[in-house]
Amino acid sequence: MASTPLPGSVPQQRVIDDKSPLCIPFILNLLQQHQSSPSSSSRPFIIGLNGVQGVGKTTLVKALAETLSDREGLRTQVVSIDDFYLAHADQLALAAAHPDNALVQVRGEPGTHDLQLMKGFFDALLEGKPCRVPSYDKSAYGGLGDRTPESTWTPLNGPGQNPVKVVIFEGWCVGFRSLAPEEVERKWRGESRTLHKHELEHLLFVNEMLKGYDVITDLFDAFIHIDAEDTEYVYEWRLQQERQLREERGVGMSDEQVVRFVDAYYPAYELFSESVKKGIFPDRPGCQLRLVVAKDRRVQEHAVL
Repeated sequence: MASTPLPGSVPQQRVIDDKSPLCIPFILNLLQQHQSSPSSSSRPFIIGLNGVQGVGKTTLVKALAETLSDREGLRTQVVSIDDFYLAHADQLALAAAHPDNALVQVRGEPGTHDLQLMKGFFDALLEGKPCRVPSYDKSAYGGLGDRTPESTWTPLNGPGQNPVKVVIFEGWCVGFRSLAPEEVERKWRGESRTLHKHELEHLLFVNEMLKGYDVITDLFDAFIHIDAEDTEYVYEWRLQQERQLREERGVGMSDEQVVRFVDAYYPAYELFSESVKKGIFPDRPGCQLRLVVAKDRRVQEHAVL
């Protein structure tokens, strides 16, 4: 298992966009099929995009959105799953209801998102109705976070606005699907970085909560998975980001805080990433593109699943 760098010098890596040349043709091909299908062309084309933290999602999403908006002339909306985290009061209530479960004491793991809000948002988009893109302030309440006032959310499909034709839904756990309970136990009993730090029943709780996300995952017309040769690269990538923040702005997590921060997310990677690698659409081959990147974030291999 790869070791995680702790305090010391971590060189800054420049993110190279070698992903767009692979992803854009893949998306345009599926988009063309969508537009030519009478049964689906009337609703927005929905792209799910999953990538571990720090892998270069932002650069790719920007290139995809610009291509679809500027070259294809389609109103494209980027949405992050992070903006659907529970409101502060609801997160506190969840934590209080499960005081021994460290996985839900703060935002992050599946189960800490507002699924009702998420479903209502996508329902409105699919029907072409006016709606607003939620926004979440991660700095609120000393970093615990809270949802911003609805009056500040971006309006869509309103009077005088072009209707949304493409949605890019991105996030570190987008596309994760729950496992059979015995599979969760098998992983828990095996070798892992973080799973053994938690009670089995607490992991099963997160797994059960994840079932509710399927109603969104099943909407995807296309899915992009940016994988890493070793998922533990996420620790080094976050260290790089935070050290750069400290150098440029004088703020940022310490190296030890980074490790604790990523540790809070990592159980979901260890539980659910394997099934994403195999493909989240068993009945719809050709709708998922998997990219595998090295530590320098360059693509080493890719495949359509």
